[in-house]
Amino acid sequence: MKTKKIELLSPAKDCEVGMAAINHGADAIYIGGPDFGAREKASNSIEDIERLCRHAALYDAKVYVTLNTLLYDNELERARKMAYDCWNAGVDALIVQDMQLLQLDLPPIPLHASTQCDNLTVEKVQLLESLGFSQVVLGRELTLDQIREIRRQTTVPLEFFVHGALCVSHSGQCFLSQFIGNRSANRGACAQPCRLPYDLLDENGKVLIRNRHLLSLKDLNNSAHLEELIDAGITSFKIEGRMKDADYVKNVTAYYRQKLDEIISRRSDLEQASRGRCAYTFEVNPEKSFNRGFTDFFINGRQKGIGSPFTPKSMGEYIGEVSWCNPLRMEIDTDKVLHNGDGLCFLNQDNELVGLRADMVNLGRDGVHTVSTNRPHGAFRGAKIYRNLDLEWQKQVDASKGNRKIDIDLVLAETESGYDFSAFIRRDTRTCVSTNIQCDKITANNTEKATDNIRKKALQWGDTVFNPVNLELKFTEPRLIPASIIGEMKRDLVAKLTEELIENHRNNRNCRTDVARNASITITDPDEIPSALMTCHHCIRYANGMCSKETGQKATPLFIRNGANTFRLEFDCRNCLMRVLAVTD
Repeated sequence: MKTKKIELLSPAKDCEVGMAAINHGADAIYIGGPDFGAREKASNSIEDIERLCRHAALYDAKVYVTLNTLLYDNELERARKMAYDCWNAGVDALIVQDMQLLQLDLPPIPLHASTQCDNLTVEKVQLLESLGFSQVVLGRELTLDQIREIRRQTTVPLEFFVHGALCVSHSGQCFLSQFIGNRSANRGACAQPCRLPYDLLDENGKVLIRNRHLLSLKDLNNSAHLEELIDAGITSFKIEGRMKDADYVKNVTAYYRQKLDEIISRRSDLEQASRGRCAYTFEVNPEKSFNRGFTDFFINGRQKGIGSPFTPKSMGEYIGEVSWCNPLRMEIDTDKVLHNGDGLCFLNQDNELVGLRADMVNLGRDGVHTVSTNRPHGAFRGAKIYRNLDLEWQKQVDASKGNRKIDIDLVLAETESGYDFSAFIRRDTRTCVSTNIQCDKITANNTEKATDNIRKKALQWGDTVFNPVNLELKFTEPRLIPASIIGEMKRDLVAKLTEELIENHRNNRNCRTDVARNASITITDPDEIPSALMTCHHCIRYANGMCSKETGQKATPLFIRNGANTFRLEFDCRNCLMRVLAVTD
């Protein structure tokens, strides 16, 4: 039975973060190149991309470069050249949005259709498949049933976001930042106006809700639905966060690596998309990394509570409640271990976020933590306390190297003039390297001791990426081999294995089938701003108990206002969509 490869795809803002993601279990990395990467502040040189590709190739992991902004005509040649530079550097695929790229003379590098293409329907995915795309990133708003239907009617590999920040608008269909400040999300310059506070007004100008982050959503966490998504047809599981630091990427990657490994370990129809096993020296817990609270969004249909109306900042992990407080101290009823210097926060009685630092923590006999702080203003008994910085945990994550190991089998054999030492990558018939050494052969007097010494030295590979699982000795008679000879052969094997694995990956990269050069495609103007500045599955009426289907009242337009900017909200109740439009005179 042919197995299905399951890919864990992690973000990288730079080469070092990308390597950290690989070391902590990623099967693939997506990273910005020198230009056109949809994140202005996350560009990387081709030299760094090549360095990342070599590291990833060692584990047969892939590197995808984002070339997913809309392009001006005078940028096309630069984009074409960048595509060639990426291919020559060892990149496995480009993630693209602008369909003009299909008409260029590109290298045979596979193309992935970015989520910015607004991939929400069977028809859209069928079109992208017919244009020769090698993978399609589906829209985050899809349900399991919709994903199943797309899979039933297409064959192209499907990628789906499972963790991280959520855009309230359909990807590629948000023009609010461009409208307000000429910073286009489709050009990598989004100013995130969706995270700002707004007043909600009715059509008569009456303020219904004041100063709330009405367009800000919680962060995505679909870790409870991974197996359902696999069965629905997803093979690539994507973590959002190309602006995140290494600690976030390490922790979240490790979390999903463990989740996917558990599923793969009990299913013979699945396998990991890359090689190597990881061991972690810190508590793997996504709540300890940046998050605005979690939601599984629309995977099981529409639900309330997906918004983050009180703050767009990270709350962290919930640790307990305030049992007593005064202006200088508070007591927190929690089963968590707190440390001096931990960052804490809570929502005061006006639902405003208050942050503080635990300057001194004491644990009483009854298990209640007393936290001294210089400003617990607004704390009250029963306030829910969150920890957004666990200082000791942070140190452990920062120090973590990932310890990703590749299992190998070894054969040490006698030759006429010395010894031959061979290494085989487990479950990989392609990769075998050998090293030979000429030396005098010494017969061992104490067979058991000599054999034990050979095994001990031959199986010690230290801080290399290789983990010897089995050693076979092929001698005509018991031998005594000096440790220096075994060490010299191991060093040679490490160098040869490393280069062999990197070359194997590079030489076996998939190539794009170029079927789209003359296709009829729609070209989008980067400067065009349509009347709908946002198209959203998230509905402010539904989130605030005003849904016309629930109340039976007509869904009249509402307005949101931030400073001098006011926008009209229109509701397509039949399709459960909300659109944000500019107010015109």
